[in-house]
Amino acid sequence: MKPALRQWRYGASLLLLGAAHAQAFAPDPLPAVLLPYIQLVCLAFLARSVWRAPNARSSAAAGFLFGLGSFAVGLYWIFISLHRYGGMAVPLASAAVLLLAAGEALFYGAAAASAKWLASRGLRADDGYARHFLAIAAWASCWTLAEWLRGTLFTGFPWLAIGYAHVEGPLAGWAPLIGMYGVTWLAAFICGAVGLLIHLQRSGREAPAAATVAGAIVLALAGWALSGLSWGHPEGKPVLMRLAQGNVPQSEKFDPALMQRGIQTYMELASLPPRQPGADPAVIVLPETIMPLFQDNYSPELWDQWRQIAQQRNAAIIMGAPLHSRGPEGQRYTNSAIAFDGSTPVEQLASASMAMRYDKHHLVPFGEFVPPGFRWFVDAMHIPLGDFDRGAIRQQHFHLADQRFAPNICYEDVFGEEIIRGVRPSAQHGAGATILVNMSNLGWFGDSWALRQHLQISRMRALETARPMVRATNTGMTAAIDPNGHVRAVLDAHVKGVLDVEVQGMGGLTPYARAGNWPILGLSLLLAAAALPRRRAGAALAG
Repeated sequence: MKPALRQWRYGASLLLLGAAHAQAFAPDPLPAVLLPYIQLVCLAFLARSVWRAPNARSSAAAGFLFGLGSFAVGLYWIFISLHRYGGMAVPLASAAVLLLAAGEALFYGAAAASAKWLASRGLRADDGYARHFLAIAAWASCWTLAEWLRGTLFTGFPWLAIGYAHVEGPLAGWAPLIGMYGVTWLAAFICGAVGLLIHLQRSGREAPAAATVAGAIVLALAGWALSGLSWGHPEGKPVLMRLAQGNVPQSEKFDPALMQRGIQTYMELASLPPRQPGADPAVIVLPETIMPLFQDNYSPELWDQWRQIAQQRNAAIIMGAPLHSRGPEGQRYTNSAIAFDGSTPVEQLASASMAMRYDKHHLVPFGEFVPPGFRWFVDAMHIPLGDFDRGAIRQQHFHLADQRFAPNICYEDVFGEEIIRGVRPSAQHGAGATILVNMSNLGWFGDSWALRQHLQISRMRALETARPMVRATNTGMTAAIDPNGHVRAVLDAHVKGVLDVEVQGMGGLTPYARAGNWPILGLSLLLAAAALPRRRAGAALAG
């Protein structure tokens, strides 16, 4: 076979391997039980390609092509928001998705190149167990640091980080101790060991890699044992909650002629009687921006209707609404969550001066704030409500029904290092949250993987914090997740309905909630430094 054709086939195989890897982050078409194993198999074969590559440049190309296939397929749903709802032309929307996928893939290319450089310069073919372990640990560390940088730089976008494939399976039990990035390190370590063993098979020097694989299996089995531990304790009495999903089409949500219909839909869902006598919800949660305009665009009469619904149902209502407020610092425009009950004055609701208010902290680039130099791109999308002010990272929780609720809006729950601040006690804001509440509108993405991928992410947050997470979304997936990351109840996507569930608030802090990402990041840096090239000549580990 000609070298050029061989290179094309090799590149195509890496793209397809990455595309298969994208299947690991949400069930359907694959069953949930297979997701962690699909992720491990795909990354193990990439690791094999990196170990056998002749140099760091070839490894970078392998990592980039794998990442390009994974992100282009796994993030295809962004095209739906840009084209179908943003009005962007097909070529420009397609190019935007591919450019984003390529940008994310650069981190994978850098991880693969760094790991190869550390291994090939610091490890000789006749080295023993310790140096082989360091090479594999360097691979896991480089991958973890790349994922962390991907989730941090330029406000971060850690969607499809490999740790999210492991909300089930043997590694899930590690999440309360070391968080999603720690699970990422363990998954990458397993893949690096297996990939090196495959690369060295029948070479007569595979024993160190085989021993490392055995150690990786022990770590996985330990995760199963850890999953049986309880990291929190019940706090307060269980609270009956209603989670509403209006399934308001995105094409109608911001249409001036139809938006009142969407508001009426949520009023009807909030007003529904309980399914069983005496099982009245104490807290009703409605999704993000169910009031599509700033609150002062609505009449006091409309806000009084909401207050009367809360009064009639004898419940507190948590809802998403954009707010326009005035204060000492001037005018502010925020994507917010508010809570009120039947005794809340209408004037407070109309003026955004209610006692319980959360302003979104982690805004979405292009959708909620305009990065410098990209106003033309945002204007091309025709997306409403595109330039908000940012809220503080730690705000006052909503004290309702003997529990403390920490709201987060849309993709804020992708950032575990920010969510854990809400469960920690604060000198200014008091005790940490006992229940996490995610409020989203994923109607921008149609009936796509985005909905199920986001549910997996929420499950990881529950695992990390040992807190229940409830999700109220416009089109799916509205769900209740227990502190062990299990989905207790969920509404099907793109149906209108309510989910009435009893939720037990939890207290206590997991090791990850106490320490955050710094332990795993520090360990990764130390292991990468330990694998740095040594000053001696020798046959390098290569193809």
